Amino acid sequence: MRILHVMAGAAEGGAENIMLESVLALQERPDIEQAVVTRDNNSFRLAAFKEAGIETATASFKNAWPFPTRRAIKKMIADFKPDVIEYWMGRAGQFAPASHRDISIGWYGGYYKLERFKNCKWHIGLSIDLCRHIREQGVADEHVGLVHTMADFEGAAPTDRASLDTPKDAPVALALARLHWKKGLDTLLEATAQIDGLYVWIAGDGPIEDELKAQCTALGLDHRVRFLGWRNDRGALLAACDVVAFPSRYEPFGTVTVDSWAAARPIVAADAVGPAAYVKDDVNGLLIPKDDVDALRDALSRVINETGLAETLVKGGTETYEATFTKAAFQRDSVAFYKKIIAAK
Repeated sequence: MRILHVMAGAAEGGAENIMLESVLALQERPDIEQAVVTRDNNSFRLAAFKEAGIETATASFKNAWPFPTRRAIKKMIADFKPDVIEYWMGRAGQFAPASHRDISIGWYGGYYKLERFKNCKWHIGLSIDLCRHIREQGVADEHVGLVHTMADFEGAAPTDRASLDTPKDAPVALALARLHWKKGLDTLLEATAQIDGLYVWIAGDGPIEDELKAQCTALGLDHRVRFLGWRNDRGALLAACDVVAFPSRYEPFGTVTVDSWAAARPIVAADAVGPAAYVKDDVNGLLIPKDDVDALRDALSRVINETGLAETLVKGGTETYEATFTKAAFQRDSVAFYKKIIAAK
């Protein structure tokens, strides 16, 4: 089967990572050929598609002047002749041509409005609650598919702690997050100030970087907190940390949970709707109230100090990962939905 992917994402981001890793995972199957239309704003992503042998075209995806992007998509459809077209996120969906509605999928990594995917007959939700959201907007149940994200960090060598000016024997909490108010990183810094000896690595960039760094300095944490910027080596960072901190105030799903389980690391997550649907407290992670610095402090301290707790959470996380979030599960569910669309033509 021939699958065309269209994405107008940011230069970096969680959903953009999901798209990249999903397409690369599908490329491993001998029964699938793929092509991509996307922006030219991330050389790492474009190089990965090229290395995998995936035909790629770039477009601007500017709403104010949509014609070049529409021409690029139309040309790729004509040349590649896809069986299925998947539009990743709302902006890409706005460029879907009505002529191919019957084979077009809108992919929801957030609570997007159906209007953005008006030329998509089919819809994929990243989580159970996103599928509910899609149905409540009037999409027939048979046109909605649940396809969870996946992670695969097998063989990832740990980052050298010395390269991040971190002692070998210090407890390290890793946050993989955009530097945005929604991610709750200010609560992580407040909690860290109350945990002796805890080092924190924050991997991401975003609009409140200066604000967070100023808070870090005010709390006297500059010697224990590392702002790493955007990283493409999540597996290496995960392999080198002791616990994953995920204090988001708003999270439709939260792939960080899957990342931590895939890397066999315990996770402490705030109860935003996405993580709350999958993290079971004291089973595959610790689930705490949003915006609760004391709860975050206590949970991180428990993982660091409570004998056997980290091992218990890793065991539960591994079981959750293997049941739902492996590469094989993602490939299976994606292909099943693609086949349903092809059969319905």
